[in-house]
Amino acid sequence: MTVFGTGAATGSYDELEDTDVILVWGSNTQECHPIIFNHMRRGIKNGTKMIVIDPRQIDQTKLAYKWLPVRVGTDIALANAMGHVIIEEDLVDKGFIKHATEQFANYKEEVKNYTPEFAEQVTGIPAEDIREIARLYATADKATICWTLGITEHHNGTENVFALINLALLTGQIGKYGSGLNPLRGQNNVQGGGDMGALPNRLVGGWNFDDPEGRKLHEQVWGTPVPEKHGKHQTLMLEAMEKNEIKAVYVIGENPVQSDANGHQIEKIFKNLDFLVVQDILLTRTAMLADVVLPATGWAENDGTIVNSERRIQRVRPVLKGPGLARHDHDIIQDLANKMGANWNYQSAEEIWEEVRKLAPNFAGVTYERIDKEGGLQWPCPDETHPGTPFLHSRLWSDEVGMKAKFMPTHYQPPAEEPDEDFPLTLTTGRRLQFYNTGVQTRDYKKGKNAEETLEIHAEDAAKYGLQDGDQVRISSRRGSIVTKISISKKQPKGLVFMSFHFPDQVSTNLLTNSATDPLAGTAEFKACAVRIERV
Repeated sequence: MTVFGTGAATGSYDELEDTDVILVWGSNTQECHPIIFNHMRRGIKNGTKMIVIDPRQIDQTKLAYKWLPVRVGTDIALANAMGHVIIEEDLVDKGFIKHATEQFANYKEEVKNYTPEFAEQVTGIPAEDIREIARLYATADKATICWTLGITEHHNGTENVFALINLALLTGQIGKYGSGLNPLRGQNNVQGGGDMGALPNRLVGGWNFDDPEGRKLHEQVWGTPVPEKHGKHQTLMLEAMEKNEIKAVYVIGENPVQSDANGHQIEKIFKNLDFLVVQDILLTRTAMLADVVLPATGWAENDGTIVNSERRIQRVRPVLKGPGLARHDHDIIQDLANKMGANWNYQSAEEIWEEVRKLAPNFAGVTYERIDKEGGLQWPCPDETHPGTPFLHSRLWSDEVGMKAKFMPTHYQPPAEEPDEDFPLTLTTGRRLQFYNTGVQTRDYKKGKNAEETLEIHAEDAAKYGLQDGDQVRISSRRGSIVTKISISKKQPKGLVFMSFHFPDQVSTNLLTNSATDPLAGTAEFKACAVRIERV
């Protein structure tokens, strides 16, 4: 039995070098995923047409066949309009839809009013450009869609993803080499974390929490019952913390006081806890609030495995000994568990992995010996003779298709907070190549032109406020204010300003961002909040 369900990419990096069309949607891949972008770059040299769909004229647009400057938060309108064109011009893969999908009629009904002309008014993209890209994607022999936080960090991020999946189902661009749907993971083991059950409604290997077969297997291997109720995702945890329903929190490798939206409120919530434990490699702002800090080892000091965006399981080997009192995460957790009455006795990271193989059908064939010999294996890999799986869902093209893929009709909704008279600009956020997340590991890097945080702004917007490059401004939202310099940037469209999270000691961008969340995924709307600026 194969278990999916952890949001994995369906294709492989190498396929990006051998496909006809790549839609890079809401992803500054060149800066945020430079290794993956190297594969895209090779694909372009091989003739791949890359379409960049992003509000900002980021550097990778220079290599793009076409750049579609979609307005922030209007991705569903664009995707539905592309679907409208593909249906109207009879470019759908009728055989695939009939054989492998369900609910096409519902999707067709939803997109019938999303004409390119309507979408142009909503998205700002010319109707003819929408038609051109829809045709290009639908008629390509092989085409793939890659996306990241520009799609998911919205109050309706899950529906944004559904809108992209619908396009793949409509055209049959799924389940075959060179065609797929690829969420690009923002850190080296995000995929692995989900695969190991670090999600409130999943067990190890992607089993649904309430799957009887999965529950029975886990109880047999673990020798203890699986709880009847699953837990909360991070947003629901924060709500419970605010209501004092959760009074103690254990944070491992996360810095929510700086990384979560509406920072003033987050800091207040954490300060009001009865007990906070933080386990991390450096003293983060969250760790500074902790009652107990447990120092952990970093990547160059660890032994174990990671799973990357293409589902490739790779080995991590220590080249350094952890400093001072720092210990491996799994050793710390094991000691804590035993203090609480468990009887764990894992002697190595490999021994833990062997338990994972028993619990997860997708990993059953992956041994340390095979990883070392073959340079990593892609799950599903159900037995030790299996070569691993470069791309998923080939069953959709087989005679025994099994469970069919469902179209999920989606309806355009604007951002939760739009500009108005008091807050006339939209702030969107993202990352910069030289730096990393909340800056804990990179904030001391002082080289290059981006050695401090600035507010990127269009020249006409700056002129409207009488501002010049380098002037200091106060940026305010309905949640807070910060002060920084402006940087007049050709990347920015009028009305949109940009900041990163990389310099929290200088400026805490998340004091501004909107904590409106996707009810399905619990992700905050980091990509759109209304702000105003004024000279300091």
